[in-house]
Amino acid sequence: MKKSVLVYPLLVSVAFFGVPAWGQVATGPSLSECDIDDSDDARCSGGRTIVVEGGSLSNPLGDRVYSVNQVDLGEPLRLENVLRETPGLQQFRRSDARSANPTSQGITLRGLGGNASSRASLILDGVPQADPFGGWVAWPGYDALPLIEARVRRGGGSGANGQGAIAGTVELFSDNVGDLIELGVAYGSRNSVDADLLFGRELGQGQLTISANYARGDGFIPIVEGQRGTVDRSAEYEQAGLAVRFVAPLSDNVELQSNVRAFTDDRERGFAFSENYNDGADASIRLVDRHSDWQWSALAYVQIRNFDVSFGGVAADRNSVNRVFEQFNVPSTGLGARFEVRPPVGDNVELRLGGDWRRTEGTTNENFFFLNNDTPRRQRRAGGSTATYGGFVEVSLQASDALVLTGGGRLDFWSIDNGFRKEIELINPFPGSVRTDAQFVNRSGSEFTGRGGFAFDVTDQLALRGAAYLGWRLPTLNELFRPFRVGADATAANELLEPERVKGAELGVNWDSGNVSIGLTAFYNQLNNAVANVTLDSGPGLFPGVGFVSGAGVFRQRQNLDSITSKGIEIDTEFDLRELVADLSIRAAYSYVDAEVNSSGAAAGVDGFRPAQIPKHNASASMRWEQENGTGASVSLRYVGSQFEDDQNSRNLDDALTIDGRLGFAVNERLLVEGRIENLFNARIETAISSNGIIERAFPRTFWIGLRTKIE
Repeated sequence: MKKSVLVYPLLVSVAFFGVPAWGQVATGPSLSECDIDDSDDARCSGGRTIVVEGGSLSNPLGDRVYSVNQVDLGEPLRLENVLRETPGLQQFRRSDARSANPTSQGITLRGLGGNASSRASLILDGVPQADPFGGWVAWPGYDALPLIEARVRRGGGSGANGQGAIAGTVELFSDNVGDLIELGVAYGSRNSVDADLLFGRELGQGQLTISANYARGDGFIPIVEGQRGTVDRSAEYEQAGLAVRFVAPLSDNVELQSNVRAFTDDRERGFAFSENYNDGADASIRLVDRHSDWQWSALAYVQIRNFDVSFGGVAADRNSVNRVFEQFNVPSTGLGARFEVRPPVGDNVELRLGGDWRRTEGTTNENFFFLNNDTPRRQRRAGGSTATYGGFVEVSLQASDALVLTGGGRLDFWSIDNGFRKEIELINPFPGSVRTDAQFVNRSGSEFTGRGGFAFDVTDQLALRGAAYLGWRLPTLNELFRPFRVGADATAANELLEPERVKGAELGVNWDSGNVSIGLTAFYNQLNNAVANVTLDSGPGLFPGVGFVSGAGVFRQRQNLDSITSKGIEIDTEFDLRELVADLSIRAAYSYVDAEVNSSGAAAGVDGFRPAQIPKHNASASMRWEQENGTGASVSLRYVGSQFEDDQNSRNLDDALTIDGRLGFAVNERLLVEGRIENLFNARIETAISSNGIIERAFPRTFWIGLRTKIE
């Protein structure tokens, strides 16, 4: 959901044409249109309309005890950048999907990072979104989706959503858009183009939504000025997506929700032999009954992904580059199902019961040790499969008008199967000879996790809450079986990795006067068996699992650290100033994270260090003035503190402050003109530092001008 492309039309639709918000789209006649004489109207039932809501079951009562942020997805920005306005939520790298390597885009919360795989669980309409092979997130795949909001639940222990929520859960919700056709196009700096289409139709009692997007740009040179050589060039990108969603009632109470989407994502990293191609298709079907005494939902889904990437070795003077490695085909599949039921057990009690199953499988196919940039000497295949299945129970009690109590647990079973790694020679003197042929032992186990807490209204304006939780994450196929290289550095896989386990607690206070709301949360987490890329030696030399590493690089292996401890505070504030200035609101937030690695054995060298890629300070603020017709203005500030590039804390990424802005003007009821600016003062946002000190940056200052219209 690059909101400048696909989700922003929803905001304009609501503002311009009065389309109801999510959960309110009536696909039959209104109550006034249905009466006792309408027996021949199939849409009328018992003198009332059947309403297509398109969402999941209602938000659980127990969510009141946790730190939950609701994020409006109406801003004209990419989804990943909007989510970054939630302090403490970050990707492994600071760059976004226009220039980052796709494999570096896992998300986390509360300082539990240091790894490209996601430690926060991303959920779209109930479906887990982590890449089946690597656990990262394909962000351009959401550009074509009409989304209405995101709910960010900080803290581990997902309860109903399965394993993976070590640091928290981010839930995305699709929108029902009613009858409309929206077209939009924007042109930006460096020959950038964003275009989108949104088509919505009410078919009988159902809602059909078709959406598409296209984005491209010449990009910018990622290497900072002053360190560039003749090989450095602009990092082009081209991305597109198509999504179809159909929601219809099967009865007065049961609703069918079906989704199909496909996307393609081509990027370059700014020099020859640095291309990335990431394609995918998803499908899901969900039945929801939110109106019966026995509320329930049932979901089944499939994810199909394919990824390939090339790596080039750049000379120290950056005046020559050679192909050193390519993943020419990485197919993977994710299959899953989930069921939840909420039996009627009393007016003040909510009981949730359910279970879920997920299976992932994938294989990486790689060529490396190239001669003359086009002839690989060696080929590798590696992969396997994982499976998890489990059940949960959660009980929430409205103990009094002021007190909510909740608690629950889940039991999961997991397996890692069919793991292998095979390497063969491709050229003389021994073409076809096998260098490595490893078949890894299947493993399995079980995990018990739980969570619970309270929320207490001290006064009408002041509330206290507290929670504790346990969570876990199974290592990805990528972490278990695939070695990789970044520049001169090489990292070996580790098929013996154990699941990560987190235990944590938080205590918070919320104050809400109607016009002003303030939330303060203090937290503590301990992540045991944290998977990290641990530095073991420096080149030059031959090392197990990766081969030769030059003197400019280091040798690492994925290993389970003893633990990572993370403690800190989060502050969220919102000021509704519409009584003073019409349509004006201000939001500000801040997080402080003190994280530390605890390790021994081969990883003792990083004991006491800060995890890689975790800043101590993160803050954001925004001011928005928005009229109903779309005319408005906004400005957003985002600050990220300094952080270390590596596990040994030897390479420091400087802090950065960025400012974005938007100005929109409604020419008439059908046409909106909009201007936007990203990174107004062209701040240098450092995203990576190589072992020889070469610095990469994120997107520079970018201007946009766009038009949006409705066709009836």
